[in-house]
Amino acid sequence: MVTRASKILLVAGIALLYTLVVFNNLTDFDSNYQFVKHVLSMDTTFPGNHGRWRAISWPSAHLAFYIGIIGWEIATAVLLWWGVLRMLYVRVQSSARFHRSKGMAVVGLILSMLMFLVAFLSIGGEWFLMWQSHTWNGQEAAFRMFTVAGIVLIYLMQPDTETQP
Repeated sequence: MVTRASKILLVAGIALLYTLVVFNNLTDFDSNYQFVKHVLSMDTTFPGNHGRWRAISWPSAHLAFYIGIIGWEIATAVLLWWGVLRMLYVRVQSSARFHRSKGMAVVGLILSMLMFLVAFLSIGGEWFLMWQSHTWNGQEAAFRMFTVAGIVLIYLMQPDTETQP
């Protein structure tokens, strides 16, 4: 029972994190909007950078990217909370039933990992060369989030063989 509780709590912890991220992005919209704007504009990459042709300087594109990220975060939070509720509901049932209840949490964790791998590390980090900016470089934070979600996903997917009381 302790293993099941720990799996539920870890998914709930990441769901809470996403809930707070969404809350912060909505209540302090401009802070992270500035991050997206500068990454897409590539205005703090190395001087003489030959990749600057990739820069997007249209405010409407910055806004669309940022709203897309917030939407992705909302979807992730909803899926994770849904997964938590499904696992809580069957926490005292068979191992097979508990394992089947993990589906939404798995999808939420994969969505989280994809956001940081694709949107931040690949597109932001490599296409828009975010790694060149000392001010607007979110690669360490993205890697941390990718890693945490990945570790929880690996642990969550471990077979649940506890006997029930």
